Parts: sequence; structure tokens; C-alpha cells
Amino acid sequence: MDVPYTAPHAPVADQAIEASKSAVSWAAIFAGTAVAISISLVFLTLGSGLGLASLTPSARSAASSGGLAALATVWIVVVQWLSAASGGYVTGRLRTRWVGTHTHEVFFRDTAHGFVTWAVATAIVALVIASATSAMLADGIHASTTMASGAAQGADSNARISSVAPYDVDALFRTPSDDARFASIDGRGEATRILANGLSAGGVPDADRAYLANLIALRTEISQADAKKRVDDVVARTQQEAEATRKAAARTSFLTALAMMIGAFVACAAAALGGHERDRHP
Repeated sequence: MDVPYTAPHAPVADQAIEASKSAVSWAAIFAGTAVAISISLVFLTLGSGLGLASLTPSARSAASSGGLAALATVWIVVVQWLSAASGGYVTGRLRTRWVGTHTHEVFFRDTAHGFVTWAVATAIVALVIASATSAMLADGIHASTTMASGAAQGADSNARISSVAPYDVDALFRTPSDDARFASIDGRGEATRILANGLSAGGVPDADRAYLANLIALRTEISQADAKKRVDDVVARTQQEAEATRKAAARTSFLTALAMMIGAFVACAAAALGGHERDRHP
């Protein structure tokens, strides 16, 4: 009787054994984070000192606010890159050596360690800044509340006036230009509030422009046309300055975000370099 042919069993592949130890070297990450934050504090303090030293009473040596803002932005970018590179490199050099791991996996782990170091350092700095800002706002609110409560004693009905804009109150008691009392108005404080309201609202209404022109013509004894031109020039200049400030703030935010993203890349590359040096010299 013929015995049926049976194909030999294919060899079973060895099952990959999962390592019991995590590939994340938290000690190295925390060390790199401490280095990155320390370097950031040192260089930011140095930058603040250099900025304050450049603000001298001499108009000839004083830099413009726009130039100082540009220099501050560049300094923040440099500090971000230096701190990220230092923290990432320290993390790569101090991490645990991975024995028997493919070089591609080692490279990925090194870059991941650098990225985590950058993320932890950024989160800690953001929390510190947020806490400091919250404390300042809380102190300001407490001081304002104390002053308001002290002024409102015995007149609780006046407490609600804080929700009314001073510009609206001025509009209620605005004296017509043909009134005899119009000549006794100084108008400086009211003009300031009119311009501030115009900046927040996006423009000064024609009625407010005419009112300011009448005040200026009366107080300075210039013609109505010259007073109107003076008002238009001041309004245009304040709007241009406000727009320039807005653009500068937006540009600074974009550059800071870009610097942070590049800082993350720098931290990853520095960690890979540090890990490579660590494996070369175990």
C-alpha cells in the first residue's frame, strides 16, 4: 500500500520578542529640556540687557521702536534655534544605547527624542509665561476692583457707570459750537477720547471731526479750514500708526511661529547628531 506523500512543514518564523523596556529615555529628555530652558533664559536676559542699554536719552543714539522690534524678533529666533540645538544634542548624547536595533530605527528614535525635548521645553516656557500673565492680570483686576469699591461707597448706583464708555458720556454733554459756553471748553481730554474711540471703531465720524475742528479753531485762533486739515492729518497719522503696529504684531507672530517650527527641526537634527556621536563612542 502506497503511503501518501506529505509535504514537509515550512519552518515557522521566529516570533519577534517585544522588549520589556520603553525606548524613551526620559532622563535624557528632561536633561535636554533643562539645558534648552536654561540657555533660553540666559540669552533672553542678555538680550533684555542689551536692549535696555541701547535706550539712552540721546536722540542721536536711540533706535526707533520699529528697529528695536525687528532686532528683538531676530534675537528670539536665534535664541530659539540655539536652545533647541543644545537641548536636542544633549538628549541624543545622554540617551540609553539601543543594542541590536536597526540604524533606521535608531535614527527615528533619536529625532523623536529631540522633538519631545523641544515640545516639553516649549510647554514649560508657555506655562510659565501664562502663569505670569495671569498673575499680572489678577493683580490689575484686584487693584481696579479695590479702587472702584472705595469710590462707590455710599453711591451704589454709580457702580454701573463703569460699563459706559467715556466717549458716550462726552457726547451726552457736548456743548454746541454756537453756545457761549463753548469758548470755555479746553477740549484736550475730550479730543483724546474722541480719537481713541475713532481708532477702536475704525474711523472718526464726520460729526466728531467737525466738533474737533471748531474746538481747535477757537482755542488756537486759526481758520476753520486749517483746523479741519489739522484734524484730518492727526486722524490719518494715528490710523497709520495703528495699522503699522498691527502689521508689526502680526509679522512678529508669524516669524515666532516659523522660528518655533524650525527650532523643532533643529532639535531633531541635533538629537540625531548627538545619538550618532553617542554610538560612535560608547
